[in-house]
Amino acid sequence: MVRQRTHLYEGMYILSATLSDDARQKALEKITTGITGRGGELHKVFDQGRKKLAYEIEGRREGYYFLLYFSSPTQHLQELWKEYHLNEDLVRFVTLRAPLVPEKIEFKPLEQE
Repeated sequence: MVRQRTHLYEGMYILSATLSDDARQKALEKITTGITGRGGELHKVFDQGRKKLAYEIEGRREGYYFLLYFSSPTQHLQELWKEYHLNEDLVRFVTLRAPLVPEKIEFKPLEQE
């Protein structure tokens, strides 16, 4: 019997700014059901709202940012990433291992020179 390793991950997802509220919720639901459908568990979702992108991506200058904390078996991450690359509503994504799930997130203001 092979032991499944499950880790805590932090995923940042940027969805297209041209999506309606309904379409945005469906796109986010597609991401979350992809996680839970493969044996993962969703811990926390932070909706960061619409923000300007750091640089233009395929003609897009803005996107909706979502930060998700989830646990997932490690062997399913590759499947999730393949699915993300096929999602036209998903502008960018990144998944990292996380030490813990924060209660709230805060960003430090940029220092002025």
